[in-house]
Order: sequence, then structure tokens, then C-alpha cells
Amino acid sequence: MSPAMATDGPALAELLLQQLERAGGGGLGSLEAAAALGLEHQQLVGAVKSLQALGEVIEAEQRSSKHWELTPEGKEIVQEGSHEARVFDSIPAEGLPQSELMKLPSGKVGFSKAMSNKWVRLDKNADGGPRIFRAVESVRDSVREKLQLVQQGEAESLEEKDRNELKKRKLLMEVIMKTYWIRKGSAFSTTVTKQETDLTPEMLASGSWRDLKFKAYNFEALGIMPESGHLHPLLKVRTQFRQIFLEMGFTEMPTNNFIESSFWNFDALFQPQQHPARDQHDTFFLQDPAEATDFPMDYLKRVKKIHSQGGYGSQGYKYDWKLEEARKNILRTHTTAVSARMLYRLAQQEKFTPAKYFSIDRVFRNETLDATHLAEFHQIEGVVADYGLTLGDLMGTLREFFTKLGISQLRFKPAYNPYTEPSMEVFSYHRGLQKWVEVGNSGIFRPEMLLPMGLPEGVSVIAWGLSLERPTMIKYGINNIRELVGHKVNLQMVYDGPLCRLDA
Repeated sequence: MSPAMATDGPALAELLLQQLERAGGGGLGSLEAAAALGLEHQQLVGAVKSLQALGEVIEAEQRSSKHWELTPEGKEIVQEGSHEARVFDSIPAEGLPQSELMKLPSGKVGFSKAMSNKWVRLDKNADGGPRIFRAVESVRDSVREKLQLVQQGEAESLEEKDRNELKKRKLLMEVIMKTYWIRKGSAFSTTVTKQETDLTPEMLASGSWRDLKFKAYNFEALGIMPESGHLHPLLKVRTQFRQIFLEMGFTEMPTNNFIESSFWNFDALFQPQQHPARDQHDTFFLQDPAEATDFPMDYLKRVKKIHSQGGYGSQGYKYDWKLEEARKNILRTHTTAVSARMLYRLAQQEKFTPAKYFSIDRVFRNETLDATHLAEFHQIEGVVADYGLTLGDLMGTLREFFTKLGISQLRFKPAYNPYTEPSMEVFSYHRGLQKWVEVGNSGIFRPEMLLPMGLPEGVSVIAWGLSLERPTMIKYGINNIRELVGHKVNLQMVYDGPLCRLDA
């Protein structure tokens, strides 16, 4: 087989082994071997590496050598002369305008070097503008001569400062050549036997593995790094929600109290004690500690009065309000309990100042788990307190909020909440489903909730809440969520409710 035909790895490797056999026991260099076989040196290096992987077939010692080579520009100068010599030759006896000389291919570099060598002179006061004249009769192109020596393999005859100068002008470059000195190994052979990489059940059953050669296991191989440490899509969206609130000037509320008293979770929000949401089939009640004991008593009395007798222009619910119901500890059913605490704290200031609060955290409901319900999910809540806020302010704030999130198509529908009046449900158009999907709830807190806290009569509080899971689906869509999570996602779960589970 001729070297030209040996294009695959095993054939090249066998050619190298045969050449090594002919060289005898002393070995041979990879450069000489490549020249003898008519191959590119890099091709031969590939054959050396493949033979090294077979074990002790050959021994290869890597060696490094340095030599000088001409750059493409240096080769051009060997053919046509240096830039300064070409500039000198282009100047006639009567001189040449500087503007014309600069248009020559070697004009800029050649003029600078020729001036440094004092081969030319510049007459700035010449007629028609600055003019270049020859300053000597003839010149010797030493740059070309030095490069010719390098081309002839006599670079070492040049002084070091000359080589450095040519290198600085990017006419010469120092090349490090890595070669191999190749010798026969203890398992030398002129033929290449393919090594097995897998031990199969068939080999074990037949016993053929005893006669086969296996490739050595590389214990130093790093392998592919496993993909890990990715944020869950909901955490990414949570970070985005938080950034939007901060950009809109909101302050984050402390939400680290998962356990809340029924007073702050329900009573302070003007939610009656006989409301169905306060039953055990909707709320998780604690056994230990079963009751809370620390309340602002003046405020508690005002809450009791507004529930049982009315006040502030409201007739209340007209029932026997019981302290023992308000003291029951629960897992909070919404982060609005945190909002109630913050608004009460705001009301205790000597002078009221407008405030904007937000929270993103877990809430708990005693739900039957299915595709659209969870016992635990994340609630996003925003609250704005100021004088004279109206339903229009609420709608405008919601549009700004959802636009920053990337949801622009919104609709509002009247709704009922125990502690807001008026109340609105918020819907967004889902292009994939081609229908409107609910994304949140909102409203203006009732006076029966705000005035017992001590807030001034002219102060209104607009608020909205939504589940972190549902707007995530509206924003990203099912295909992007699948890509982010890396699992199949239950379509019914995504489209009709929050992200409850991932079906593998």
C-alpha cells in the first residue's frame, strides 16, 4: 500500500511500524519518518498516538526543537525587497510628493524606515507641498539579505539583535516543533490488532474473552461533567417578580412566620369566624402550641366590636365574636396576614406616610391533592397604602406590574372577597390555549379592616395576590417549561391550575 492510499488510522499505524522495523533497533525520528513515508508530520503524530494507546507496541519520547521561519510578509520581502528599499527605488531624481509616496503599497512603513536609515530626506518647503528626495546614491537592502539567510536555513548565523529586530517587524517568527523519537516496544509487531473496549455477556458465556486483547482503562480520564445546580423555573420567576417589585419602589415584607394566629389570618381582615375557610377541611390547625397569647389588646377589642356590633359606618356581622376562635394557631392560608401586621404597624406611626409593600412566600391550604390543587404553594402579594387611591389606580398598577412581567393582554372581572370591596379577578389571554386564564385576584381593602387599625379615614389600600405557579405558565408556555425543567409536564395541570407535579 502506498502512503498516499493509507488515509485511515490503522493503515498509517502499520506503515509506521514497518518503517520502524526497517530502521532497526536504534529507532527513528517522527520528522524523518514522515518525510520517508511522504506524509504530513501531523498525520504521523496521529499514528504515534494511536499506537501508544495500544500499550507497549512502541515507545515514543517527545522532543521539542526551535527554529526560525519567515512570515508571509517576510517571504514577500525576499521576493520583492524590503519596504524601505522599494520606497527608495520609487523616488526619481527630481523627488516625489509625500502625498503620492504615501499612496504606494509600502509607502507608510517604507518611508518611516528609510528616514530612520537616512536614505531619504523630506523638504517641507518644496513647491506643491512636502516632497521626498533621495539622500544617498544607492542603498544595500540588508533586511532582504538577512531574510534570505533564514530561508536558506542559516538563521543561526544572524546576530540575536538582528533576529529580534526582524521578529519585532513581524517578518520572522520562532517556531517550536514538537517531534517524537520512536523505538520498538516490548509488544512490538508490524501489524495492528484491534483491541476490545467492552466486555460483553456473550464473551463471558463463550469464554472468548480469554483470547482477546482489551484496551487499557484510562483511570485519569475526566469524562463528561454532569449537568447540575440548575435553578428550578419557579425560583427563576420568583427572582424576576421580586426584581419587578423593587423596580416599582416596593419594600419586601418579612414573611418568615409560617405559623399564624387566626386573629391575624382571619379576624384582622374582617373575615367572620363562621366563614367556611376557617373550617378544618380548609385550614391546617396546630395542636402544639394550639393557641396564641400575645395580641395588641386595644386593637383586638376594636376588631371584636366591628365584627359583633359594627362601627365606622358598617353594621358588622352581628354575631357573638369569640376570643378562643381568634387565638387558634394555624398554618397561614395567605400572606395577607403579613400585610395586616404591616398595615397595623404603619397605623401606629405618629404621622401617616404612604407605603408600598410586597411579599412572595409559601402558604398552606388543607386541600385534596389533584392536578389543580396543592396543600402548599407560593403566593405573591402587593399592597399600596395612600390617600385617595381608587379602582383606577389598582387597575393601572396591575397593568404596569404584568407588563413588566411580559403579560400585556389583561381583563378584569368583578368578584367578591371578605376583606376587599370592590374586588376584581385578573385574567390574561393564553395564546397557546387561545383562551383567557385567571392569573390573580385584587381589590381595595374594606374600611372595616383598615379603620380599626388606626389608619386615617382618607387612606385607601389597594392590594392584589396571585400564585407564583400560574403566571409562570402564562409567561413561559408549556414548551419552554418543559425545556427548563427537563421533564414532561402534565398539560391539564399546567393549563387549569398551578404547577403541582412533574410527571417523569
